[in-house]
Amino acid sequence: MDIKIEKSWKKVLDQEFEKPYFKSLIEFVKSEYKNHVCFPKGKDIFKAFELTPFNDVKVVILGQDPYHNFNQAMGLCFSVPEGTAYPPSLKNIITELKDDMGTILKSGDLSYWANQGVFMLNATLTVRAHIAGSHQKKGWEIFTDKVIEKISELKNNVVFILWGSYAQQKTSLINTDQHCVIKSVHPSPLSAYRGFFGSKPFSNTNKYLVSKNISPIQW
Repeated sequence: MDIKIEKSWKKVLDQEFEKPYFKSLIEFVKSEYKNHVCFPKGKDIFKAFELTPFNDVKVVILGQDPYHNFNQAMGLCFSVPEGTAYPPSLKNIITELKDDMGTILKSGDLSYWANQGVFMLNATLTVRAHIAGSHQKKGWEIFTDKVIEKISELKNNVVFILWGSYAQQKTSLINTDQHCVIKSVHPSPLSAYRGFFGSKPFSNTNKYLVSKNISPIQW
């Protein structure tokens, strides 16, 4: 399987693609997509990398798994295609965005964030339809951990937005002297009222970027 990935990422990750775990992962993914319905579409598996080149990364938002129902997953964590009903966590993100920044979204497609340097990475990049977590522990996490490490190692003054305990486990991969880490509980309806609402991740991200003479995100 030829990995079609944006050239600045390819330069950073080339060695990873040659490792045995990654070759096994790709064989697994090819088999799954051949024999089952999986998400996102094959062309969108590396969409986050395509829309946010390595050189442009200002902010990282980390999710866990792609959405596993039809017409939801699009290769960007938390984002859904235009016209798709908002999943519960995205609905809460949109509520917090309005309270924090006054921004009212008319679509759940967050590609315009990605185009500004918000790298929207799921820890696992694929999933079998209707089976959450079905592609976990197959190698994707090794790969995406390396992606986080490379951003931390090779860039400066990136904001990492870590929502929930799973994402926050990745703090150990980040040089917190060199980057800004913003944490809160997950925007899921199960936890959003315990500290996600009112956490102001969007304005706090922009305050940090501006303090480092980096242009803010138009959320």
